[in-house]
Amino acid sequence: MTTDWRALPPLSALRAFVAVAEHGSLSQAARVLNVTHPAIAQQVRTLEEMLGLRLVSRQGRGMALTPEGARLAAALSDGFATIASAVADLRADQADRPVRVSLTAGFAAQWLMPRLRDFWNRHPDIGVSLHPDPRLVDLRAEGVDLAIRYGDGKWPGLEATFLASARLAVAASPDMVQGATLTTAELAAADWVLARDWPEQDNYLRSLGLDAERLSRTDMTTEELAIAAARQGLGLVVESLALLEDDVAAGRLIVVHDSRDRLPAYFLVRAPGRLSPSARAFADWLLDAA
Repeated sequence: MTTDWRALPPLSALRAFVAVAEHGSLSQAARVLNVTHPAIAQQVRTLEEMLGLRLVSRQGRGMALTPEGARLAAALSDGFATIASAVADLRADQADRPVRVSLTAGFAAQWLMPRLRDFWNRHPDIGVSLHPDPRLVDLRAEGVDLAIRYGDGKWPGLEATFLASARLAVAASPDMVQGATLTTAELAAADWVLARDWPEQDNYLRSLGLDAERLSRTDMTTEELAIAAARQGLGLVVESLALLEDDVAAGRLIVVHDSRDRLPAYFLVRAPGRLSPSARAFADWLLDAA
């Protein structure tokens, strides 16, 4: 059955009438709905005029429902109770749902995963669902709470907070290079392991005076595979310094060139509006961790 919405009275008037019926008082209904006494009275009068019926009658200093008012109040109370129950169920489902995070596979593997145990140690009751994806997904359409994006921090309609520097660097296994810096000629003559189809990487190499297509290179399908190959001494790798820091600290890789640029960077991105308590806890932890 299709609802004829134009035939229904305004929701505000129906809500005011149900509050009056439940509490037996205009003034008490006004307090519950956080409006004025005259506003409640006007809503009830509007409803009576639209229906052409008396719904409330005054009895001395009190008030009572007419038979028609009692009939309408019973139906509306059932309807609002059903709505309230459905809303409560949805909120409960939302509270139990894992925090959905969209991010690149490289950031997930190299930066987030080594730190995620700390979050669960602090918040063992909060689930996190990671969705690695190179696309700029529509956060609302795909039900994503938070995203970690690489760029300049400007995405229309979204709120972005600086998370970590993503300035690019060249790194290599200590077994592959003798010093901490390499000349342009040495870089051009070296073997490379590079991620496929990554324009930022090629632009960075070009800024070093290198032609990415003329290098002795092995192409990898993902950034994490390129880093893994670099650890084995198979070639130089280009990567965000933020994703190299654990390998550098552990001595598995050394940085032979650092761009020193602030942007692009990694940003924590969300749609405007209120975050769930779980998503807020994860966002706060991410910013602290970074």
